[in-house]
Formats: sequence, structure tokens, C-alpha cells
Amino acid sequence: MEDPDLDPSLQAFTLLLSAFQGPVSPGIIAGFILIILLLILSAAISGSEIAFFSLSPNQLNDLKADSGKNSRIIRELLEKPKRLLATILIANNFVNVAIIIISSYLMIGLFDFSDSPVLGFLVQVVVVTALILMFGEIMPKIFATQHAVGMAYFMAQPMLVLRGIFSPLSTLLVKSTNLIDKRIERKGHEITIDDLSEALDITSADDQTPEEEKKILKGIVKFGDIAVREIMRSRLDVTAVDEKTPFDRLISIILDAGYSRVPVFRESFDNVTGILYIKDLLPHLKKNNGFGWQELQRPAIFVPENKRISDLLHEFQSRKIHMAIVVDEYGGTSGLVTMEDILEEIVGEINDEFDSESDAIHYTKVDDSTYIFEGKTLLNDFCKAMGIEDRIFDEAKGESDTLAGLMLELAGKIPETSETFPFDKYVFQAETVDKRRIKKVKVIITGLPVTD
Repeated sequence: MEDPDLDPSLQAFTLLLSAFQGPVSPGIIAGFILIILLLILSAAISGSEIAFFSLSPNQLNDLKADSGKNSRIIRELLEKPKRLLATILIANNFVNVAIIIISSYLMIGLFDFSDSPVLGFLVQVVVVTALILMFGEIMPKIFATQHAVGMAYFMAQPMLVLRGIFSPLSTLLVKSTNLIDKRIERKGHEITIDDLSEALDITSADDQTPEEEKKILKGIVKFGDIAVREIMRSRLDVTAVDEKTPFDRLISIILDAGYSRVPVFRESFDNVTGILYIKDLLPHLKKNNGFGWQELQRPAIFVPENKRISDLLHEFQSRKIHMAIVVDEYGGTSGLVTMEDILEEIVGEINDEFDSESDAIHYTKVDDSTYIFEGKTLLNDFCKAMGIEDRIFDEAKGESDTLAGLMLELAGKIPETSETFPFDKYVFQAETVDKRRIKKVKVIITGLPVTD
């Protein structure tokens, strides 16, 4: 009868001794020897996995320079890494299964656990698992990490033999793995811009990332989904010159505008003939009024309104230009877009000594819920100023890109002064209307804004 006060470990040891069947037969001894040999083989195979796949580029270059037999075999094995890995895994599994089977035979031959089957199961599982993990996995892999080249040389020829033995199985394993990989790739979830934006909101909610860096990251995420018409400067706000303009008048226009490039048109801005670079004019500043400055024009690049700004950036880079004329579906000029406009979508407003105050986003804050914007303000810029997502206007804005255009879409007509139009949590009021143009828009927040 078991003593209830006896230590559990001593109790288990007593049960183990009582289960021992003695004496040890030659078959049991042979089994132990076989397990030791299999553990050595398991260690060699496990270590070879680390050895072959942890060789550094410099070590691989040394192997290429070495004309020895083992170096050649290593290079040959590494030419098909998937097949090599499959061979290692298959061989290692065969060896480990053999260790488990023989250990079960030894346990049955040495002990009788009919009175304590749970103890028998635990002893077999713990002992075999500990042996395989310690001597067949952990120790050899640590050794191979420190002696990768030596281990690779030692296992080169045995691994070549194993590759030949397990060739049918390894080939089948590699092909089935490739098939699964292709199906996973084909059915893979496509990450949308909204997914990335939401992930960015989640990861940056509690961190210490500066606000400016967060804005830049969000600009990068949305960059590929923005069309040219959303960032272009409207034709009404473009400084351009007629090709018939006298030279002295041209200089006056350029000095007043402060731009480094000016579009040139013939009769109408819908007929742009080229772009005048101010630096090309510098050598001719002292010329008389009859100087033919028109010959200094460079070819203009025309892009459609719906072109993505990511594609336009690549085009600017490849052509080494900084300005393009934006045209609508009928070929009429909608406005222009510059490299600076594109970069501002990522890094925010870029101001230099030539930027006029009219280029900035102008608005007046009446109180915490009331603002007055210029009608020509781009919806993109309005959303940035208000700190809201621009997508909330997607359903209402139609083809418009400005606050004035949004109001026209909401009203379906040219609104009267002080006429209001509610949308979502905002009320848009036509503050100033001049003939056919909404010059100023009052924005009233009726509820909590949708935060960015």
C-alpha cells in the first residue's frame, strides 16, 4: 500500500523500480545501442539544416573558389534549396520515428506498467521527447551555428546520398508545396488603401509618433489613389501669357507672379503652345521690346484630369520636368499641376520665398464651429485644414474638386447669397457670390467632426 505522506517524486521512483522486470536481455542492449546511433544520425541531419542554410555570402564565395569535391557537392545541393530542405526534413522524421518505435520496444521489455499505465505513458513520452530535443535538435543546431562550414563539409556526401534515397518523396513534397503556395497567392487578400489607413490609425493611436510624421505616413498611404484633378490649380487661378504679349509686358507679368515657369497660349488658354522657363529669359533681360521671346518656349506636357499623381510623378522624373497642363475629356485646359503640388500631398504645404499668400489655404475662423473659406479652395485642402477624411464627400462631390464645385453639386444650380445646403454634419452657406462664381463659402459644423 502506498504511503500518502511520501514525496510524489519518490513515490513515482518507487513505482518505476517496482515495474522493472530485470534482467537485461541482449536484445535490449542492442536496442540501446541502436537508439544511440540513431540519435547521432538525427543530430547530424538536424545540424546540417542549420549548416547549409546559414552560410554567409563570403563563405559561399569561398566555396565557389574551392575546387574540392565537398565544395562542389555543397554548391550542387544549394542550387535546389527546397529539395535539400525536403530531404533533411524527411530523413530526420524517419530517424525520429525509428527512435520512438525502438524506445517503445525497450520500455515494454524493461518495465511492466500494467499497474500504472499513466506512469508508463509519461515516462515514455518525457524520456523520448527529452532525448530527441536535447541530443537530436538543440545541441546539434547550436554546434552547427558556430561551425557552419565544417558541418557542411562533413555532411556534404552523406546528404547527397540521402537526397538520392529520398528523391521520390522530396520531389513530391516540393511540388505539392509549390502548388499550395500558388493557390495561397492567388487567393490572397488584397490590401486596400482603406485597410492601410485604418492600420495606421490603430498603430499610431497610442504611440509617441510626432503629428507631422503621422501626416506624412498618411499622405504616402493615400498617394497612389489621388487623381490629378484633386490637386491641380484651376485655370482661373493660373498665371499664363499670350504669345503676342510684348517683351516688356511679359517681364512685368513674371515679376508680379513670381513663378519660375509660365504657360504660354495662343488666343485662348485652351490652346497652350508651350512653357516658358524664366531661367531661359535671364540672358535676354536687356533686349528691346521687339525681342522674340516666343522662341524660348519649351514643349508643354499634357495630362488628363483622372491621371494618378503617382504615375505623373514617375513621368515627371523620367522626363525631368516639373509642370504639366491638365486637360479635360474634351481637350480643354482645366488647369496645371506641378511637382510641388504632388510632393505637398506627402509632406504638406511647401512654401518658399516666391510663394504668394494667395497660394496658401485661406480661411477665417469665426468660432469653434464656423469657418469661412474661399470658394476655389480644393476639397483636399479643405479636409486637411479641418482635419477630416476627404472620402466623406465622395458621394456628393461628383466631378467637382473645390468647395464651390461641391456647393454647385449640392444645389444643382448657382446658389443665391446666404443660401445654405446641409450635408452630413456640415452646413455650407454661399457667403459671397459674384455673377457665375462662388467666391466665399461659410462652413458651419452642426455636430462633432469626423476626425482624421
